[in-house]
Amino acid sequence: MYYKRLLIANRGEIALRIMRTAQNLGIHTIALYAELDRKAEHVMNADEAYLLNGKSLQETYLNANQIIEIAKNANADAIHPGYGFLAENAVFSQLCADHGIDFVGPDADAIELMGNKVNAREFAKSIGVPVLEGAIGNSQQLTIAALEMQFPILIKAASGGGGKGMRIVHKKEDLKSALEATSREAETYFGDGTLLIEKYIQRPRHIEVQVLADKHGNVVHLFERECSIQRRFQKVIEEAPSPTLSPEIRKEMGNMAVFLAQEMNYINAGTVEFLVDEELNYYFLEMNTRIQVEHPVTEMITGIDLVEKQLRVASGRKLNLRQEDIHIKGHAIEARIYAEDPEKDFIPSPGDICYYKPPKLFEGRLRLDSSINGPCTIYSDYDPMIAKLIVWDENRDLAIEGLHHALHEYELHGIKNNIMYLHTLLNTRDFKQNNISTHFCKEHAEALAFKMQKEKSEIPTFLFHISFALFELNQEKSDSVWQQIGYWRQEGKRIKMVDQDVFDVEIKSEKPYCIQINEIDYYVENVCVDDTHLLFEFKGKRFQFYRSKSADGKSFVSCQGIVYELERWSEIQSNLGKTDLEGQIKRDAEILSPMPGRVVKIEVRKGQKVAKNDVLLIVEAMKMENSIRAPFDGIVESIFVSEGDQVQNRMTLLELKHFSSKLADASS
Repeated sequence: MYYKRLLIANRGEIALRIMRTAQNLGIHTIALYAELDRKAEHVMNADEAYLLNGKSLQETYLNANQIIEIAKNANADAIHPGYGFLAENAVFSQLCADHGIDFVGPDADAIELMGNKVNAREFAKSIGVPVLEGAIGNSQQLTIAALEMQFPILIKAASGGGGKGMRIVHKKEDLKSALEATSREAETYFGDGTLLIEKYIQRPRHIEVQVLADKHGNVVHLFERECSIQRRFQKVIEEAPSPTLSPEIRKEMGNMAVFLAQEMNYINAGTVEFLVDEELNYYFLEMNTRIQVEHPVTEMITGIDLVEKQLRVASGRKLNLRQEDIHIKGHAIEARIYAEDPEKDFIPSPGDICYYKPPKLFEGRLRLDSSINGPCTIYSDYDPMIAKLIVWDENRDLAIEGLHHALHEYELHGIKNNIMYLHTLLNTRDFKQNNISTHFCKEHAEALAFKMQKEKSEIPTFLFHISFALFELNQEKSDSVWQQIGYWRQEGKRIKMVDQDVFDVEIKSEKPYCIQINEIDYYVENVCVDDTHLLFEFKGKRFQFYRSKSADGKSFVSCQGIVYELERWSEIQSNLGKTDLEGQIKRDAEILSPMPGRVVKIEVRKGQKVAKNDVLLIVEAMKMENSIRAPFDGIVESIFVSEGDQVQNRMTLLELKHFSSKLADASS
């Protein structure tokens, strides 16, 4: 047996993923949870679980001493940190060793060396691994060094990872504010504001190599993953193998990653990340000393359970793998499902999921790593990732097609998410032809937004109105169907699709159903409906809709991943809506928070003049800093929050008064 009792120092989908392998090996699993996670899936699926005292991340999942105490009291043989939180914390790794608990990962020295980008870069350079031109130092030193380099440059947190603490600077005028913001972000997330600047490759690809090493000197690689599709420097789609590399470069990069691990006496699973330019020159980026979010694509093409190998080598056993025995079979691609709004620059979208129906899974071909299986709350305190959807097939084209189909079957109501964005992206010609870089999402932003709207229009909006009416009719059942129809004729006629127009909807008859929308008759047949599921035929085509209601009364209707929020308005409600609209016009100078989060910086003061698009303040949510900008030229009338304040969605942050040249002239 590897271990008797394993404590998993994490939450969400990675905790469940580790738990699955551990329990298959007969290991007793121990979970941790903060108060918000009391009923979370990883808690319910563990053999036993312990509450972390405290409210903040620092007091709970980042509290190394508390976790060690729980592990000792629970008689844990080992701790698996997953990814994030304390996974790459050298102090935590050493604490485990000091207390006789195996850390399922590398030792403290390896984490410390690779956990600091500056040290990692210098080490890689010293042993002959290619690196980019760059500089380290304090803000003043970096400013001088940057001015000697050719713009654009990349600023990175020396202790960073996961896309946090990174900024591209295109011109010297933006350098000072970018250095300050990146240092602040680095201090917040990693407790270290030290920065590194590097030459910026214009169209890079992000390609990483998975390595495994045991305590007996054996090191192998499990080939590479292509992770170039990113937004805000965070990966969105990953695939294996990379469709970019030639067999020769694949072998060379794999051997280079193994060499790096050998030279530093690395133990356990790790990922060596490279930037690759258009000529297939590769440069060391960093090494992640943990299991990666995207590890499933490697498992799918090699058939190797990476968590099992982690547990094997941590317990002192030899790797039962030889390099010549590891082969690529087929192609795997993963999409990360995020709680975010792609139509608003991927702003985080925490809140309540009121309906959740993932696609059907097929063993060995379609896999879902998720922490939820039904309605739940996505909290702003944690990362916005909801799930990972992974598809394997014989080649890349078939894998893309399979993932696209699976995303169409994914239904999620209640919060904004990126499901539609993902299947729109997968369907682009450039992605299919592997014409990609880490700038793909940004460069294709307008085209993707247009394609999303076009894809929405493929299912006419009136079918959503029809489905909503049929759902409502089913819910309002009475003894006489004609009373139901009469009710709709007389009272519940108006349906509003949120953010769009108001429509008059009337169910005129049944068998077949005749639904009139804005005086146009539509006929649907073979209707089958219950509280959440509806099937019908329209013009010979079968449609399937899903409906849900949130705790605050909002209604959602979806089909093929396209979701609309709908309301039924009476004339009184319609008049109230107009009043609210007029009131909003009067209040349009109030700057509201677009999400729940924490104010990390206020960039303006009362009475200050600002121009349209100037940053007013910065709100942090789901590990992301979000700049709140001025919607027009104006003067800051009032500020209602302070730095460090927790704010709720649509909470008033400050008041901005329109700037009038006449007022300026009168006051002068």
